[in-house]
Amino acid sequence: MLRWTRLVRPHDFIWVLAFAALLATTEIGDAYEIVPLVALGIAQILEPKIPAVPSTRSRIFWMVLKLALGFVLIGLTHSINSKYWLVLLLPVVSAATTFGLAGTLVFTLLSVAAYLVFLLGVHDMGQVEVDLPLRLVFLVMIGLLANTLAQDLRVQSEKHRRAAEQLAEANVHIQQAEEAVRRSERLAALGQLSAGLAHELRNPLGTMKASAEMLARSVSAENEVAREVAGFISSEVDRTNSLITRFLQFARPLRLQLEKADLAHTLDRAVALVEREVQGVAIYKNYEPEIPPFPFDAELLERVFYNLVLNAVQATEPGGAVTVKTRAAGGTVEIAVIDRGAGIDGKQRDSIFNPFFTTKPQGVGLGLAIVSKIVDEHGGKITVESEPGKGSVFHVLLPVEPSALQTADRNPA
Repeated sequence: MLRWTRLVRPHDFIWVLAFAALLATTEIGDAYEIVPLVALGIAQILEPKIPAVPSTRSRIFWMVLKLALGFVLIGLTHSINSKYWLVLLLPVVSAATTFGLAGTLVFTLLSVAAYLVFLLGVHDMGQVEVDLPLRLVFLVMIGLLANTLAQDLRVQSEKHRRAAEQLAEANVHIQQAEEAVRRSERLAALGQLSAGLAHELRNPLGTMKASAEMLARSVSAENEVAREVAGFISSEVDRTNSLITRFLQFARPLRLQLEKADLAHTLDRAVALVEREVQGVAIYKNYEPEIPPFPFDAELLERVFYNLVLNAVQATEPGGAVTVKTRAAGGTVEIAVIDRGAGIDGKQRDSIFNPFFTTKPQGVGLGLAIVSKIVDEHGGKITVESEPGKGSVFHVLLPVEPSALQTADRNPA
């Protein structure tokens, strides 16, 4: 249903008043004058409303209809001498504000031709009581002037549209920058926390592990419960130590070891590691052969691609497939890891690169956070496209020029 503001506009009341004034000053006052005049008013009011989304064909229809009604009105009211000759401007101005110069000229010439038709019924030019050439010139001049003004308006509207698009794009970039700043602040806080806790926790953890091992050796073989508890303590200490190590890997600053390397070889090594760990899912490679070697830290990026491919494989049902695709994009290289798994819920998509966010029961939420950090340190960008039930696509964009990279201290371990 059309909105009320679409059905009734302030312009409609003005049109009603204008045509009411014409009806109040009719010369003949019979149906032959009133009916086409009313029909012309109705057509002018309905033109912007039907159809709801006007097309070129519908606009031409309304212009032709107004031209025909104006022709009939002039023909029924003193023909060439009719005071209603100005209604021919309605289709002319409509064409001028809708089409370009060519469309304006077409309807202007049609209106001029329609008006000149009435000369065929004039046997004596003395019967022509008006300045015919002046009227025709006015039709052309007003049509061209309306087209010029409409063209200027269209240019300004296009400028405003482009400015609005640029502003919207700038707002998106600002939001992304703000999110990156917030992420950096969280990472900095995590780094300080991890560095402080690591030293404090590892000493007592070492003592606990040594005590658990001594306990396991000292208890009698018959005391299975004590030996099992000692084993639990030792394994949990190892798990906690591993978690601390991952915290430190994530929290410590990186110093990239930039060397020219082949991206395809790095991807192959990451894929091979995943294939050794997980079976049942095919991994297809679609590399662009024209990508030349460029500077990057092969060890760190191998970790990035390993994590992304492993996540894609784990999200894919047995018998499914994962695709790793590369392509050159201007001054960057794009790597896409594509799966057809369960996908990522829209509410979670903005949080998957944050530390400690995970949907895996045994996950700690650092894998993608580390991936994002390594890509950021390379001056690149990582994004994800996902739809629940249809899979996900992780895009990694890396610059090929080392001058674009931001380097920092790297974890020596």
